[in-house]
Amino acid sequence: MNNKRIIKKYPNRRLYDTEDSIYITLENIRELVIKNKEFIVKDVKTDKDLTKNTLLQIIIEREGSSGPLFSAETLAHIVRFYEDSIKSIAGDYLQESIGKFALKENNTQHYLETNTIDNLINDD
Repeated sequence: MNNKRIIKKYPNRRLYDTEDSIYITLENIRELVIKNKEFIVKDVKTDKDLTKNTLLQIIIEREGSSGPLFSAETLAHIVRFYEDSIKSIAGDYLQESIGKFALKENNTQHYLETNTIDNLINDD
């Protein structure tokens, strides 16, 4: 399993973190994602991988509780992709685009942190 943390999902919808031996919430899983911790969510009864479903559930909650990331038009396009023969191409394109965006975000964050420190040091 590549040393991924295992989260067990029980029929009562409770989530159990096997690494810390505690029950957790979707918010705790969101924190794992933010910290780049690798994990997999498994159904206790069927051993089915529920990781994608769990991440989608987190996105749905975030879309409703804070400013939305996706417009209705964007979501409609995504729904249509599932019915289109280019589904795999669209998925690959979205994954690559988001990966590039995340890399640029990380580079920008690093640049801002570095320049802020340099500016503080050189401000004397």
